[in-house]
Parts: sequence; structure tokens; C-alpha cells
Amino acid sequence: MSHTDIDATHRPPRANADPAPAFTYSGDELDAMAAAVRYYGWIADRFAPHLGARIVEAGAGVGTFSARLRERAPGAELTLIEPAANNFPHLQARFAADPRARAVHGYLDETLEPASADTIVAVNVLEHVGDDGAFLRAAHRVLAPGGKLLLFVPALPAIFGTLDEAFEHVRRYTRGSLTGALGRAGFRPECVVYTNLPGVAAWWLTGKVLRKRTIDPGAARFYDRWVIPWVAALERRWSPPLGQSLFAVAVRPNDSASTAA
Repeated sequence: MSHTDIDATHRPPRANADPAPAFTYSGDELDAMAAAVRYYGWIADRFAPHLGARIVEAGAGVGTFSARLRERAPGAELTLIEPAANNFPHLQARFAADPRARAVHGYLDETLEPASADTIVAVNVLEHVGDDGAFLRAAHRVLAPGGKLLLFVPALPAIFGTLDEAFEHVRRYTRGSLTGALGRAGFRPECVVYTNLPGVAAWWLTGKVLRKRTIDPGAARFYDRWVIPWVAALERRWSPPLGQSLFAVAVRPNDSASTAA
């Protein structure tokens, strides 16, 4: 994860090979959502049809979502990138026994070679990045032509509140703002849709009305157990006009197609 002032998933390339500077993620988001088994499984199921053989997860945290990626793509090569010094040891230990997984302490643009990935995944990461355009351009460079960027980001600036501040979010997106950012970075958006309509009211009440700065674990477990399953079932058949989050799939076009365009 990253935070509002230090761009923890993307930095400008450095001229030397010094290790990434120490960065500590201080938000409560990872702890608050640690038990959201169905929530992360639901996101992973939506990503599953788009996963390639060489998957990079940017901002992998302590590996909570990475484990779901491994379940959906058991034969894929996983590169798990995490810049936060307090998160990385947990991520590294979690995947130490997986011969096809590699944990990397650093930033997306300075740890991977161009065109070295088929899929880049970023779940609740882009909203932390100060310069999201730079992150998207780095993702474009790392993806091979035809590769896919899979994003899950918070939506609707109108519900930005104390929870966003506590979780060190820089912004929330609209479908238009995310589509535009992807296009400017050279991607061809395939799918940018709102998701989790009931979450709009829950987030607004918690962060705008009650002005809480963390998610109650009991409330998170309740929502994960009783709301997420029927929301997931409904949204397999219907895309809501608004939602707490946005799910996006974007393609790096083939070089010939980009030139022709």
C-alpha cells in the first residue's frame, strides 16, 4: 500500500541501483479488511478470466489478495511488489515456499523490465498514489503488448470522508475519470464498471455522517458474510449505475495497433 504524500507504488526511476528508501504504510485499511474473505474472493473471481501466465501484483501488502490470485492462477508466475518496509517481511514469509512466486521490495517502475508481464493487478492501490498517471504509464511499460491491467479502486468523490483520510486515500474515482486516466497512459479500456451499490450508503454513513476513522471488525464481518454474496450474485447479471468501487480491465495495445492509431 501507499499513502498520500509518498508515492509508494510508483516513483520516478533513479539513476543508481540503491535500494528503495524505507517507507512505512501507516493506514488501517489492511487490518480493517483482513477478515473480508468473501470480498477478496469476489474481486479475484472477477479478475480470474483475465489472468495471464506472468502476473504482477502492485502494492501487494501482506499478501491477502495475492493468495487469492494464486488460487485462481495456480500455474502462473507471481511477482508481488510491495514498497512498505513494515509489510514486506510478512509478504515475503507468506510466499517463501512457493517456487513460482517472487516477493519484491520496491516500486513498479524500478523493479521490472519492460514488457515482462502479461497481467498487472492493483487492488485498492491507485487511490493511494499521488501521481496516478505516472503509475499507469509505468504499468503500460511493464506490460507486454496485449497484456492487461486489472484495477479495483474506490469510486464516487462525493462520499470521500474520514475513512478515506484514515486509509490515506488521495482520491476516489468516477467511471469517466478512471477511463480518461487509462486512455492518457496509452491503455485501451475494455471494461470500467461500478460495483457494490449497497457499499455507497455504508461508506457515506460511516465516513461522512458518523465520521469514523476505521471500520469496525464486526461490521466488516457482517457485510462480508451477509451482503457480499448476494451483491456478487446480482452483479453477475447486472451492472449498477453507481457503486462504492470501480472494476476496470484495460489492455496495452499491440505496438502496431498503437502506431496505426
